[in-house]
Amino acid sequence: MRLILAVLLPWLLFFTIGRPVAGIICLILQVTLIGWIPAAIWAVYALSQFKTDQKIEKAMTARQRE
Repeated sequence: MRLILAVLLPWLLFFTIGRPVAGIICLILQVTLIGWIPAAIWAVYALSQFKTDQKIEKAMTARQRE
């Protein structure tokens, strides 16, 4: 679902992953039609980084329990 959001409304994705400043910058970039493609690429990249960070945090939490 977030991947679809990253392509259609890239600025909104940043708000859902807790990066509001990046969301505002992305919205400014997205206002131009030419900026939509870089904004969407940036949002997809940020989403992949967010998922990676979550996996690392989960692994660290599991390791601390041991």
